[in-house]
Amino acid sequence: MPAENRRGDCCMHRDYVEFTKKMKKEYTILAPDMLPIHMRLLSGIFTQYGYRVHILRYTGKKVLDTGLKYVHNDMCYPAICTLGQLLYGITCGDYDPKKTALMHFQTGGGCRASNYLKLLRKSLRNMGMEHVPVISINFKGIERHSGFRITPMMVLKGMVSLLYGDMLMLLKNQVQPYEIHKGDTQRVVDYWVDELSRQFEHNRGLRGRRLKQNLERIAADFSKIEVVRDQKVKVGIVGEIYVKYAPLGNNGLEAFLESEDCEYMVPGVLGFFQYSFSNPETDRELYGGGLIRALFGRVCLRALRGMERKMLDTLSVYPQFSAPSPFENLRKKADKLISRGIKMGEGWLLPAEMAELIELGYSNIICAQPFGCLPNHIVGKGVVRHIREEYPDANICQVDYDTGASQVNQENRIKLMLAVASENLGQDGAAGEVCTPQPEEARRVVSV
Repeated sequence: MPAENRRGDCCMHRDYVEFTKKMKKEYTILAPDMLPIHMRLLSGIFTQYGYRVHILRYTGKKVLDTGLKYVHNDMCYPAICTLGQLLYGITCGDYDPKKTALMHFQTGGGCRASNYLKLLRKSLRNMGMEHVPVISINFKGIERHSGFRITPMMVLKGMVSLLYGDMLMLLKNQVQPYEIHKGDTQRVVDYWVDELSRQFEHNRGLRGRRLKQNLERIAADFSKIEVVRDQKVKVGIVGEIYVKYAPLGNNGLEAFLESEDCEYMVPGVLGFFQYSFSNPETDRELYGGGLIRALFGRVCLRALRGMERKMLDTLSVYPQFSAPSPFENLRKKADKLISRGIKMGEGWLLPAEMAELIELGYSNIICAQPFGCLPNHIVGKGVVRHIREEYPDANICQVDYDTGASQVNQENRIKLMLAVASENLGQDGAAGEVCTPQPEEARRVVSV
């Protein structure tokens, strides 16, 4: 068969619009906002390699209504949120649909998220926009585009950005509720997002001494922010990976907790990725999974574990900051509560994170779950009794998020949990200790 016929035949069988090399120069790529800090770093990496990636910040009823209009309401809530955000972005008038592509992230596992690509393309056809290319970022190598390629250096920068993002998120959540001068913490975050993006452009800050120095400087900058350490209710947030992080998915849960004068902690993304890369080994042990996947997962897990260790070593010299324990400790905690073979959705990671947060002092747990997400409901609700047996002080509130759920009802459930937490705290309104940095340290923060 002639080469041109083979190429034509290949194109006939392709059921998606290809993002071409020409499109790379001309198109804007829209991506949903899933992790506010991490996504800022990731979008900067794409920009460095010539892709114009815009992270969509649209929230509210208009976004959800767009999702409901084009996505079957029996689909999971994260699908309606993320696809609604993308579809609203391409129809609201801010972008030219003829010069815009869409990007989505998916794990490709046993979750309905594996159907997001098909759903998104079906929605575009129903809108008369089937010409819009859709790019998938996933673990499985699903689909290829001549104009979009992930290089090994991009992968390295992406993995390191998860480390930096976790560090910034962890310290921001522990400092911001106590800051005396509002905005100091956010200014440090903004400074480091810009600084790290500049370093990434020159392939710096990715390994070795420079990475270690960056982590030390980040911790030092947060430690210099002037705070008053009064007693607050400490809340841990666990649940489905999208809903527990994305403001659109959890109705601005973090902002609500801050308005209720709480300190909150959300486990980092590195833990989820280590969980994902550890599962092929579990598959091999329990279900006869393949050796190659297990070996690949082992290599990736070792790399992530090394990065995690650098963060934990840095935080160990700051007693005022709570640091998560290593991933191996998470697995040991899970073994007391649930089988490692439970790995759909967040699987065994969810109860392990609950146990971790309780041991760190965040005994008031919000389990944020999308309504209809079967793996999360089975695990999230099924382990509660075991958690309470192991940790009698655990105060757990399970909150379902859905387009049909009332935000008022969600917040009232959380307020009831907080009322119990305040009663347990027993020292409402206690005076706190003012922690004032030295003048030379304060100047560093102001300059940020």
